[in-house]
Amino acid sequence: MKEVVLIKVSGEDKPGVTASITGILAQYGVNILDIGQAEIHDNLSLGILAEMPSTEGAASVLKDVLFRSHELGMSVRFTPVSTEKYDSWVAAQGKPRHIITLLARKLTAEHIARVTEIVASHELNIDNISRLSGRIPLEDEQDTPNKACVEFSVRGHLDQAAMRAEFLQVSSDLGVDIAMQADSPFRRNRRLVAFDMDSTLIEAEVIDELAIEAGVGDEVIAITESAMRGEIDFNESFKRRVALLKGLDESVLETIANRLPITEGAERLVSTLKKLGYKTAILSGGFQYFGRFLQNKLGIDYVHANELEIVDGKVTGNVTGTIVNGERKAFLLEEIAKSEGISLEQTIAVGDGANDLPMLSKAGLGIAFRAKPLVRQNAEQAISTLGLDGVLYLLGIRDRDDI
Repeated sequence: MKEVVLIKVSGEDKPGVTASITGILAQYGVNILDIGQAEIHDNLSLGILAEMPSTEGAASVLKDVLFRSHELGMSVRFTPVSTEKYDSWVAAQGKPRHIITLLARKLTAEHIARVTEIVASHELNIDNISRLSGRIPLEDEQDTPNKACVEFSVRGHLDQAAMRAEFLQVSSDLGVDIAMQADSPFRRNRRLVAFDMDSTLIEAEVIDELAIEAGVGDEVIAITESAMRGEIDFNESFKRRVALLKGLDESVLETIANRLPITEGAERLVSTLKKLGYKTAILSGGFQYFGRFLQNKLGIDYVHANELEIVDGKVTGNVTGTIVNGERKAFLLEEIAKSEGISLEQTIAVGDGANDLPMLSKAGLGIAFRAKPLVRQNAEQAISTLGLDGVLYLLGIRDRDDI
């Protein structure tokens, strides 16, 4: 009768450990049923689930593995696995998998504990935990804000709405972000990312900046904030704000464009996406002039925003063409995807305001970025603690993969 044994090897990481152990197993014709390896702070943990050729032969195999591990300065443990337990493990492979991503400036034990407590309370198994962020120095570096991210692969049937509500509470309590998404082929095959512009790609609301230059800042800012909270209709609020800009000199647009603060992580995110072959788009309720400015600066593929009407070098207080509101953004996302031959499941949308919700809900992955409470509560995912390049973690991209 064949025997199944779990072999666990641990100790200081060094070249050749896995090769040495599997080489011995190969000499005896051992079948490998499962294998996993992890390295934490130069310490190796190697696990091999092995099917021995026979009960009699198992003793010789394990003896040689024990001696070789000792020569390598490694510890080794052998755990027999019963047929019943092995069959139960095999049967569990059909359960759905999800990826939970924990993002913060610096991770603490409490962050991990709260997340894993929720996972355990829903009777889910954690198959793997991986750090996606780079190594964090003990002392904060002033020029480079810390980023920390850990990804959990979990298995089992879950109540997604209930877990999401619990994760939102933890996010609120501890000031972290927690994303949960199905571990599907689409997650690893996104092809288009659409961004809102104001307060997403840039840390400003352009219409507010224009209003300040026109001397109507307080009036426009009040309308903007109300619209972003979803309290008033976007089209009506937009027309009212633009009307207040009447008479503004065209030269002001260039002045404002040159001083726009690019959001933390935006340049790295777009650059990385382009190198990976993604298409990018700006779908904005702001103005085309500034969208084109960012397109040239960041290398964005598509820009759709509102065209501010200018006559004789002065803003008229009107816009031309169809207003880019929430519904229009969702429509444009779908149209770009069609033109690129991309399914909506392969799209990502990122925005912060109520008028971004339609495109966030239509995209395969909708991300509320540093968003208003209403948007955070209704979006599928949210990032508030890190810069815009935190989106890369939700795609499973590690800092060390930077290209």
